[in-house]
Amino acid sequence: MTQTRLTPLPVRSLLAPTPKTPPRYNVQVQLQSGDALKIADPRATRAMVALMDMNAAHGGAASHYGGPAAFAELMSAVHGLMFFEAQKNRVEWHEAFHFVNDAGHCENGLYALKANYGFADLNIEALKKFRSIESVLTGHGEAHLFPQGVLVSNGPLGSGLPQAQGLAIADALSGRKRITVCALSDGGAMEGEAKESFAAIPGLAKRGKVAPFVLIISDNRTKLSGRIDQDSFSMEPTFQSLEKLGWRVIHLEDGHQLQACVSTLEEVFHQVMIDPTVPVVIHARTIKGKGSKKAEASATGAHGFPLKKAEELPAFLSEIYENQQVPAEFTSWAEELMGYEKKKAEAVAVNAKPSTPSSQPRQEKIQVGVAAALIQARRAGLPVVSVSADLQGSTGVAEFHKEFPDSALDIGIAEANMVSTATGLSISGYIPIVDTFAQFGVTKGALPLTMASLSQGPVIGIFSHTGFQDAADGASHQALSFFAQVSSIPHVETYSLSCSSEAEAMLSQALTKFAEDRRAGRVPPSRIFFLGRENFPQFYREGVTYELGRATVVADTSVEHKTSVTIAAQGSLLSEALKAAAALNAKGIGAIVIHNSPVNHPDMQTLTESLRKTGGRLVTVEEHRLVGGMGELLTHALAMAGEPVRVKSLGVGDHFGQSAYSALDLYKKHGLDATAITAAAQALL
Repeated sequence: MTQTRLTPLPVRSLLAPTPKTPPRYNVQVQLQSGDALKIADPRATRAMVALMDMNAAHGGAASHYGGPAAFAELMSAVHGLMFFEAQKNRVEWHEAFHFVNDAGHCENGLYALKANYGFADLNIEALKKFRSIESVLTGHGEAHLFPQGVLVSNGPLGSGLPQAQGLAIADALSGRKRITVCALSDGGAMEGEAKESFAAIPGLAKRGKVAPFVLIISDNRTKLSGRIDQDSFSMEPTFQSLEKLGWRVIHLEDGHQLQACVSTLEEVFHQVMIDPTVPVVIHARTIKGKGSKKAEASATGAHGFPLKKAEELPAFLSEIYENQQVPAEFTSWAEELMGYEKKKAEAVAVNAKPSTPSSQPRQEKIQVGVAAALIQARRAGLPVVSVSADLQGSTGVAEFHKEFPDSALDIGIAEANMVSTATGLSISGYIPIVDTFAQFGVTKGALPLTMASLSQGPVIGIFSHTGFQDAADGASHQALSFFAQVSSIPHVETYSLSCSSEAEAMLSQALTKFAEDRRAGRVPPSRIFFLGRENFPQFYREGVTYELGRATVVADTSVEHKTSVTIAAQGSLLSEALKAAAALNAKGIGAIVIHNSPVNHPDMQTLTESLRKTGGRLVTVEEHRLVGGMGELLTHALAMAGEPVRVKSLGVGDHFGQSAYSALDLYKKHGLDATAITAAAQALL
């Protein structure tokens, strides 16, 4: 079929040019022509990933080792061949190839590989800032911050492949015979978006509507929470179906045999250029955590960074290099990291003071309260069933899974499927719990939540890592529109949680009310609980009582001062609001601090009583876009009720976040910390 050409608008590529020299740390492979080619040493990639991850860990950020370690040989081969072909044909590499990384948790491996080439001016010093607020090397690849090195932003698994599909369709429309290469993890292949592309790419290619396309799947049967086959279900039938769908399937039994990777890719590039109507998938068997026997053997394949201290690095690097000589530059980097830890330990020892009993509540994750509420409800006989999508270890639901494995299901990395499955359970009389990061819950779950309401199959959602709380993972994982995306769905109530005691109380009440409604023949609403990821006080006020649908007064110094202000805070920012109240108190200004838990059905009684005490002065603060956020919902409700109010709303403007070692770094940058809240309150006086 002849494709009619359509000229696109000019869009200048910002990607860095083809490297002119081989990588600094290289190995030699053979091409089909018999010529030798120097490409990046996969061991160097693994070593740099380990070192940059330790830098990030020192800053307080989590990182990934297992995924990039599994992909190291495949990515060395891909980039070595892309750069070689470009030089041979005297074009820039991005004119001959599109490269898309769907596996965002493996982007640090690509940063390391590119630094090895000096690509986009990357070097080891740049890698040391990985995931910090000072760096464009964010937790996952972000084109809006690093367009020199990232074509398609990634992070949410399964989203890169359909975008790569669009790139290849665009090339077909314009008559350009460029090869699109997409790297996908086996976990990413579980997402509905990926499965849709599995069918669409070969189907459209057969009709001449897709330019040459190569998909590389790293299959190690491992995801974040453990082994795919054991924890959810086998992906083998999915991969076996690819040939039936129209892909030419190449099985690479050892994805760590570098020469085999190169030879396979070289042949595949040749095949798709000859016949672009048949896309090719390389199904490569890999080992997550490759390079370390301990990492390989761990349940998750060392999805996160497996080392606790820098003193473990020399042995780790030696194992990566199979007990051969570790490059001096890496040894020096490790020594630098060990020196940092030694100085930090010495400083702690010098400043150490005798411990005294503290009257302050202990710090813990809000997820502790989530687990307690679910377990208590199930023990009490309520038919609670948990449906998770691989993140139960992060949301607090994992403890429920351990105690009640027969009432728990890991649906795989498929958030939309998770919510829809829970809807079916709800219609059948169960109390379904769904859990994931807020970003995935609201973006991939909005339509299923809508259908849950339409089908009268409500669910209870535990959506964690709100806003900037997922600091290190960067913009793709930072939910900044989470209230806006689900608050307007009929029969959905959205709640913000500030601490573990509130989580336990509110979720327990939600479970009880759900059961009461069902027994009375009523359809309960869906209730979505949003929470952060860091440690917070177990409670903010001694003896506080939490009630579903009611806001909580956490502090009140209004009676002590002539002038005062109401501060309504959301979840993770309650601590900053209380710091601001203390600062205002020191300046002779009173404050009533309210945790506005019921977001889309505001507690007007508590709010209006507070505003009347504080002269109608209100500051709202949230780690959410100002558009559609708590502040907007709250002030609109007050205006509709005719309540006089002067307001300053603090939130996120028309932009994304980025990686940082901690949420506080981002609160400061975006004007959401205690200093900003104090200034906003004073501006109302």
